[in-house]
Amino acid sequence: MRRGARRAAIGSLPFRAGRLDFPREARLVRRGDFDAVYRAGKRRSNSHFTVFLRANQLPQSRFGFSIKKALGGAVVRNRIRRRVREIVRCHRLEIAAGWDVVIHPKSNVAKAEYATLTAELLRLLKIN
Repeated sequence: MRRGARRAAIGSLPFRAGRLDFPREARLVRRGDFDAVYRAGKRRSNSHFTVFLRANQLPQSRFGFSIKKALGGAVVRNRIRRRVREIVRCHRLEIAAGWDVVIHPKSNVAKAEYATLTAELLRLLKIN
């Protein structure tokens, strides 16, 4: 099956320049990157999140998520991860560029209103 036909069959759209996606370049994936943020970064927190920030000298910010096992089973942790990742994906372009960010959600994120979580996280990510 050709690529175009396969895309039509599964209903996905080709990449468009204005699309809100979450590419690999916008993610922290290596343990060393996380450790550098913890070691040399600043910490901010509120009732829903703890955020660690460190300047990265890159043209975009990179985001990592760390969800503790104490927050619940795999289903709960994955729900939390999806909710937080979606907030970052939708608002990634509004957040200042040039930072590595590690987000630690707290236990109340699983049941909190999505709009509240968005406002709280964006407030923490206002970087001066």
